[in-house]
Amino acid sequence: MTTDAVIIEGAHVVTVTGEEFPDGHVVVEGNRITAVGPGPAPLVSGDRGQGEGSHARVDGRGCLLTPGFVNTHNHLYQWVTRGLAVDSTLFEWLTTLYPVWAGIDEDSVHVGASGALAQLALTGCTTSSDHHYVFPREGGDVLGAEIRAAREVGLRFHTTRGSMDLGQRDGGLPPDHVVESTETILAASADAVARWHDPSPASMLRVALAPCSPFSVTGDLMRESAVLARELGVAMHTHLAETLDEEDFCRERFGCSPLEYVEGLGWTGDDVWFAHAIHLDDAAVKRIGDTATGVAHCPSSNARLGAGIARTRDLRDAGARVGLGVDGAASNEAGSLLEELRHAVLFARAVGGPTALTVRDALELGTMGGAAVLGRADDIGSIEVGKLADLALWRIDGLGHADVADPVAALVLGSPPPLELLLVDGRPVVERGRVRTVDTDALARECLRVHRTLLEKAQ
Repeated sequence: MTTDAVIIEGAHVVTVTGEEFPDGHVVVEGNRITAVGPGPAPLVSGDRGQGEGSHARVDGRGCLLTPGFVNTHNHLYQWVTRGLAVDSTLFEWLTTLYPVWAGIDEDSVHVGASGALAQLALTGCTTSSDHHYVFPREGGDVLGAEIRAAREVGLRFHTTRGSMDLGQRDGGLPPDHVVESTETILAASADAVARWHDPSPASMLRVALAPCSPFSVTGDLMRESAVLARELGVAMHTHLAETLDEEDFCRERFGCSPLEYVEGLGWTGDDVWFAHAIHLDDAAVKRIGDTATGVAHCPSSNARLGAGIARTRDLRDAGARVGLGVDGAASNEAGSLLEELRHAVLFARAVGGPTALTVRDALELGTMGGAAVLGRADDIGSIEVGKLADLALWRIDGLGHADVADPVAALVLGSPPPLELLLVDGRPVVERGRVRTVDTDALARECLRVHRTLLEKAQ
């Protein structure tokens, strides 16, 4: 499908701005949405003799059209280390996995990122962030490897130059051989921004700075990374308040809560987003909201590790920017962003009752909420004229969904529906349930090869 325009007609269109069109249309010209509304689409260039150009008409009858999903937290390299330490706490899991991750290199990161991104595409994701913080000394250009993978799969990508400088000998959790010096990290962070960050409108690639967590980095690195990020005009990301062990660590080591600790180092504001943010008291929730700080809610990973359930409703009500993330595949083997919408609803209701989160709240979290977290609410996350054409068309007329009264409930609460079409920047990445950009069968074989190699290296 190489055309100047894509016209989708007959679908149930959910704009995520409050409007829905049960028999609607969306017109894409180039990489932008140029029309959205009820009924048939208006004429476009090349249609019925109206000037030059070509177009593709997509029959959306029996389908639900949503904005593409936005993944706000991941560790893509972990795709090739799935299925390990499956019954462990977070700290036990990290202790088991760090020796395996120490063996990653450009090849393993490229393969793992390709597999994870292809799976994200199959589950409706058009924009993904990644938090990469493991840089083995002999690993080569691992950040460049995942950027290449994103370009090949065709997703919009927000990578982060992560970091760890607090090893076991200094009281941190990571093994000493996978940490770097503060000076090395800051130089590499500035270089990553200079090489890859594209702040322009419609950008397919942006870079943020992302020290890993309070128990794997020093206060100096957190503080200096914040200063550097703001000098360079890029966003900041870190893990925070994921487990009660982290709460205990911060109170014993710093005499305060995790949020109080990082805020004292410059880590709140509309250019900051935290992964997880589960264990927050009322004052912390209010502070995150008051500062418009972002939160990447990762319900499946949090449940897999037994970490807890984030206060999603409270954070949203407080004014925080909240989106969804799949987290690394070593703690969420499915790697499905659609699954996160479902789990966000179910877990919120499990602790807060049936009105804690609606199915449309979940869709907003996975689209516009994620766009806001990544600082992209002006150009992605909703179906509006002028926004980038990142769209997901779901087939809901089969046995699993046809008689579900509410099409959004069919998507969020039903079994995963077939993905008829995924457009990223106006270009098809998935058609009729198959990734068009990479060979997923060959990729599966490569993922198995790398998985086995990493386990052998760790022995």
